[in-house]
Amino acid sequence: MRIVVGISGATGVIMGYKLLQILREVPDCETHLVVTEGAIKNFKLETKISIDDIKKLAHFCHDNKNMAAAISSGSFKTDGMIVMPCSMKSLSGIANGYASNLLVRAVDVCLKENRKVVIVPREMPLGKIHIKNMAAAADLGCSIIPPMLTFYNAPDNLEDQVTHVIGKVLMQFGIDVKKFKAWEGAM
Repeated sequence: MRIVVGISGATGVIMGYKLLQILREVPDCETHLVVTEGAIKNFKLETKISIDDIKKLAHFCHDNKNMAAAISSGSFKTDGMIVMPCSMKSLSGIANGYASNLLVRAVDVCLKENRKVVIVPREMPLGKIHIKNMAAAADLGCSIIPPMLTFYNAPDNLEDQVTHVIGKVLMQFGIDVKKFKAWEGAM
């Protein structure tokens, strides 16, 4: 399996980092990472994780300005892409086909090749343009998985919440996350 991971400049970049940690443990899963300039700033603002430590989790890293990277072409086969978190700027680019950077171009490639794309939008509250862009992205074939709080899984902390969202995201690719607690129904 080959998955492209995009981390854009929305708050919650730790989710992208945790996603890469989990994917690193999936057998035979090759990851290609692209991090936007805004995400690099947010890693500095929100975490103590260096960009080098993030890059070490991926098998391959691509510069967001490199429009000639392997992931910018449909002939480079992947199983799809996850953008986690997805800023409203990146979402707008995706929804409107405005591939001004490698992250949005890689999503565009996945969509044109009918590959799975999962977007984890991070904004609150959502404005009408955000909702319109999410609907447009969904109409194009993207799965939209906002990082909503979940309580049926009895989370103890923020990490449990993040793991739950990642579990929901990776279900789209048929990947099970060990610590994910699925709803099993009420008794």
